[in-house]
Amino acid sequence: MSRTDDAVSILRDLVAFPTVSSDPNRDLIAYAATRLEDLGARVRVMEAEGGAKANLFATIGPEGDGGIVLSGHTDVVPADPADWASDPFALREEDGLLYARGACDMKGFIACALACAPLYAEGRLSRPLHFAFTHDEEVGCLGAQDLVEILKSDGLRPAAAIIGEPTMMRIVEGHKGCCEYTTTFHGIEGHGSAPERGVSATEYAARFMMRLLELREDLKGRAPASSRFDPPHSTVQVGRIDGGVARNVIARLANVDWELRPINASDKDHAVRTMRDYCNDVLLPAMRAVHAEAGIETVTVGDVEGLEPVDDNEAREIASALTGDNGAGTVPFGTEAGLFQSIGCSAVVCGPGSIDQAHKPDEFVSTEQMAACVDMLERLDGRLR
Repeated sequence: MSRTDDAVSILRDLVAFPTVSSDPNRDLIAYAATRLEDLGARVRVMEAEGGAKANLFATIGPEGDGGIVLSGHTDVVPADPADWASDPFALREEDGLLYARGACDMKGFIACALACAPLYAEGRLSRPLHFAFTHDEEVGCLGAQDLVEILKSDGLRPAAAIIGEPTMMRIVEGHKGCCEYTTTFHGIEGHGSAPERGVSATEYAARFMMRLLELREDLKGRAPASSRFDPPHSTVQVGRIDGGVARNVIARLANVDWELRPINASDKDHAVRTMRDYCNDVLLPAMRAVHAEAGIETVTVGDVEGLEPVDDNEAREIASALTGDNGAGTVPFGTEAGLFQSIGCSAVVCGPGSIDQAHKPDEFVSTEQMAACVDMLERLDGRLR
C-alpha cells in the first residue's frame, strides 16, 4: 500500500467520527493518540473544561525548542444528510474524489500527517516534529487558543508551523483576523409618549452603529500602500440587531452583533479602543444622566488572530522548499495560524483541497491533492534528517 493509500484509509476512519463542533471530539483524539503512541511519539492530550473536548500535542524527535508543527483542527461544521448524495460521515470515493464532511476542511491534512508519522519515527530527527490537533476551530479557534497558552506556560517555543487548511497546496502567508462582538444596551422602559423620561436602548444602539460606520471609513484610510489583502483595509460590519417590544414602549434592551476583520494588530487595537471610548465618554454619560442604572456591555464572541505577512518567515521558506512553490499569497478566510504567530512561531497555511468545497454538501478532497500533500510531508522528513 502506498503512503497516499494509507492516508486515504486513515481519512476514512477520521470522517467516521462525527466531530461537529457542538459534539465531543474525544474518540478522534484517542484514535490519533494511539497511532502516534504506537510509533513512540510523546503524546499529550489536553482536556478542555468538561472533558468532552480535547487537543492533542505529540512530538517525534528530540526535546526542546525550534521544532516544526503540523497543525489541524478536528471539528467540522454540521451536515444535513438530506442535502448529501451519501452519508456525510462515511467516505465515498468516486472518480478520484473523496466525499465526506471534513474531507478537505480539514481531516485530509490530518490523515496525511498521520500517514507520514511512521516515516518520521524511523530514524533520528535533527529537530522536534510536533503534531497539533485541536478542537472547536469552527466556533472561534477555542482549542488552539488553549493550546498556545499551554505552550507559552510550558516555555516550549516551536520555530515554524504549517497549518493544513485547504489551499490547493499553495502557500498562504497572510489572512485577516476575525473578531466577533455583541454589544448590549440596557435602557429604561417607559411610555412612548414621553421618550425623554426613559433611556431608549434602541436609540443608543443606533448611535453606536453610526459610529461603527464612521470607523469603517476611518479604517479604509489606514490601509498600508503595500497591503496584499482584498479589500486592502480592515473592515467592520453589523450583522444583526434586535431590541424593543413595541412601537409605543421605550426600549429597555437592544443588541448589536458586529464583526471586525483587521489586517494587523494595530487596526484591531484602534477599532476596539475607538468603540470603547465612544461608549464610555459619550453614550454612557448621556444614558446615565437620565438613569444611573443604564449600561452598555460588549462581549467578545470570537477573537481569531490574523496572520500577518512578514519578511522573515522560516515556515514559508520550509514550505517553499518542500513544494517547489516560490510564491505565497493571502486569503480572506481565517485559520489558527495567527495564534501560532502570536507566540513567536513562524507560520503558513498549506494543505490539500479547496476552500470552495468547505462547509458545503458533498464536500470533497481529491486523491491527487492528498498525494501532493503526502509528497510535501515526505520531503519534510528529508529536511529533518
